[in-house]
Amino acid sequence: MKKAAKKVATGPATARAYHYDVILSPVITEKSTAASEHGKFLFNVRLDAGKEEIKSAVEALFSVKVTKVNTLLREGKNKRFKNTIGKRIDTKKAIVTLAEGQSIDLSSGVKK
Repeated sequence: MKKAAKKVATGPATARAYHYDVILSPVITEKSTAASEHGKFLFNVRLDAGKEEIKSAVEALFSVKVTKVNTLLREGKNKRFKNTIGKRIDTKKAIVTLAEGQSIDLSSGVKK
């Protein structure tokens, strides 16, 4: 017997949920705060997220116009935990440049 195909829900609610899955968290450091004065914002994103996905997620979640997305992969360090050698997880960051005159207020959260 063949298995029935799963129905995948589509629509604005699932698209919004997908955008939340792409962008994990904002990066809030002194360096990222200084970059935000020049229209650049840093986000932790999924390892398999592409630049186009990140761009559409930021535009959808924050209602802004993105001009450029740069990404960087940071490999996890090998660390010693007592007598065990372990490895920290790999992370991916996205530096999002917004159009002139646009800004994101990260302290207020995401508009729902």
